[in-house]
Amino acid sequence: MQAVDFQLGGVEDRLAGWRSGSGIPVLVLHGGPGLSDYTESLVAELGPSYETIRYQQRGLEPSTTSGPFDVETQVDDVLRVMDHLQLDRPLVLGHSWGGHLAMHLIATHPERVQGTLIVDPLGAVPDGGEEDLGRNLAERASPEAAARSAELDARALQGEGTEEDAIEGLRLVWPGYFADPKTAPPMPPMRMSVAAYSETFTSIRQHFGNQTLVRLLPTVRVATAFLLGQESPIPNSHGMASAALIEGARVDVLAHCGHLPWLEQPGSVRAALDRLVGRAVPSA
Repeated sequence: MQAVDFQLGGVEDRLAGWRSGSGIPVLVLHGGPGLSDYTESLVAELGPSYETIRYQQRGLEPSTTSGPFDVETQVDDVLRVMDHLQLDRPLVLGHSWGGHLAMHLIATHPERVQGTLIVDPLGAVPDGGEEDLGRNLAERASPEAAARSAELDARALQGEGTEEDAIEGLRLVWPGYFADPKTAPPMPPMRMSVAAYSETFTSIRQHFGNQTLVRLLPTVRVATAFLLGQESPIPNSHGMASAALIEGARVDVLAHCGHLPWLEQPGSVRAALDRLVGRAVPSA
């Protein structure tokens, strides 16, 4: 486990994370939900012009392992990190579920954010691409791997099974997240909180039912850009439908790229962030 650079809160609400580089602050929200932070490899790409701030979302150490794990609590956690580090309207970069979380952040607290880069997210319009994601990952795996992964994922979504089971299910379909599964890099070491995964998805689905983002995002006036992988298992249509809800949102689609652009096309996330900085409104 990495040594933490900052920590806030007590045992029941502790959040811990890492700061790297200097320059324009960028708060990075990792995906999952319930996964350990895997965005360390972004740090080198974003430096030296950006200060990269990452934190482990609740559910796993070094942050609290306690809930609640609903969307509202996770948005509040983002704000707590901003307050603790005295981040005045930072840029926010969210990947996958982290991109979905970033949309909830700007939908409810747009005044706290200067600009948002949303990278291949779970979309804002129900069901955000969740069903397509499962189907496409299954099609890119062997029938045996797909069946086993689906079984383990279904158990995890019900809050059942072990962390090891959940990680096994992810590992079985990991190559399918890339444009060319045959050349996918090995899955990095990861951990998962089954409770955070299950309960956060329950909350996400409740918000889909209430059309929270569909109602609120059209009111947002935050410089926003979407970076999508053309060959992602989450079809681009879901990201585009999300971007269409936000006035002036830019969409860039990377050819021959899957779900993790900084691994498949190094420099692409940095370039998208540079473009966003040119459009973001400076702090007052």
